[in-house]
Amino acid sequence: MGSVLLNADTTRTMPVVIEASLDLLLLAGHIGLIVWMLIEILLRKEGTSDTRLAWITLIVLVPYLGALVYMLFGGRWIGKRRRALHHAAHEHVDLMQRRVSAVLEEQQPSIPPQFRPIFDIASAVGDTDALGGNSLQLFGQGDGFAAQVVADITAATSSVHVLTYIFLDDDTGRRFADALIAAAQRGVDVRLLVDAVGSKRMLRSTLPAAMRQAGVQVHEMLPASPLRVAFARMDLRNHRKIMVIDNAIGWAGSRNIASPAFAVKAAFAPWVDCMVRITGPAIDDLQRLFLEDWFLATDEEHPEFLQSAAHSTAGCTDLQVIGTGPDCGIDTLHQILRTCFHAARDELILTTPYYVPDAATELALRNAAMRGVRTVLIVPRRNDSKLVSLASRSHYADLIRAGVEIHEFEAGLLHAKTMVVDREVFMIGSANLDRRSLELNFEVSLLGCCSQFASELRFLQMSYLNDSTPVDTATWLAQPWPRRLICNAAGLLSPLL
Repeated sequence: MGSVLLNADTTRTMPVVIEASLDLLLLAGHIGLIVWMLIEILLRKEGTSDTRLAWITLIVLVPYLGALVYMLFGGRWIGKRRRALHHAAHEHVDLMQRRVSAVLEEQQPSIPPQFRPIFDIASAVGDTDALGGNSLQLFGQGDGFAAQVVADITAATSSVHVLTYIFLDDDTGRRFADALIAAAQRGVDVRLLVDAVGSKRMLRSTLPAAMRQAGVQVHEMLPASPLRVAFARMDLRNHRKIMVIDNAIGWAGSRNIASPAFAVKAAFAPWVDCMVRITGPAIDDLQRLFLEDWFLATDEEHPEFLQSAAHSTAGCTDLQVIGTGPDCGIDTLHQILRTCFHAARDELILTTPYYVPDAATELALRNAAMRGVRTVLIVPRRNDSKLVSLASRSHYADLIRAGVEIHEFEAGLLHAKTMVVDREVFMIGSANLDRRSLELNFEVSLLGCCSQFASELRFLQMSYLNDSTPVDTATWLAQPWPRRLICNAAGLLSPLL
């Protein structure tokens, strides 16, 4: 009888023991995962302390989900093969470019002394120098940009190179496609490189097949699929907008190949952008960036496009082309922006659709305002990313207290990324003032010095300002606590956006 009772007790105890053992295993796995991920984050060679702290907080609060998100989006890794290919492309193209350096030496910039530190920093952290003799034409209103680019492609006689993040199969996209097809059919070398994620709808349409059939070389950059997750991050994208025609005309800026109505996000339309048409020696650096990306996507080398420098012009603009990305220095754009903010003495005006900078860059911006520099930030009132919009607003209070004027654009989604310093120095390109653009995506920026062009760009910024509403200081600082709670909670994710 005693034996029967013992066996019964043992039988009842077994599930409890197993359950307790499973709890211990789960606890050990929980702690082990957290410790392993903490070590992984702390051993990262790149990144800032606030970024590491944000990832650590996420993983501690939601360990399994946080660890999965970190493995998918936490590092700047683009895969060993891609990194090796980029290094090879960069070295190869750099070697070709040095062949024309003697021709470019005569195009020395004439930058005023007070702004030379900006370009010294840009040269130190980048791999290009400012070149004089460039002529720039600004396109920021209406659809004059599309008409002019189509005209340039129509007049092309030797080559057309186009790189864009988004290429839509809409009215503007089809106009571009028709122009590229016509150019290829008359014997022009036409190369089109699009981002695999940004242009995925176009890549699935009939446009690529029609263009390829006519002789246009169409390729996608950074292919993304679940099978590639183990080898490279899928969210590191090529966000550049570059066009080089006949090695003589260049384009760069914020505009994708899409109509302002932007069918994929029509609720926020029109999308307001600006582009720059360039002639002069700086085109050589734009061509180099395109050829590097083309080599990454196709393994094809085309040294013939860098064997002779672009013809110099009588332009007045000193211009530096800055290419950044996850395989470049993480602080390149950060350092250039901070130096611009510190160099400002009279006025600093910026426009960006996404404002989520790192702490040091924002501190430099606030310091400019506190020194008495008129500092103006123009952002869209309605943003296509609700989380980024809330995170942006979490920065408003500190900016306002420092004296920064914040204006919210109401005539669409202001997508132009511009900066003018003291009506002399300017920056315009594809990079937003957020961590994704400044640290992760492949971007291109034009940094220049020319009072005439800077004034034109400032005039465009003033037109944005006319369609904006200033953020009222008293009202914002006295906003209800639920709104402040939501914005500040989103702001905690700023280092991860």
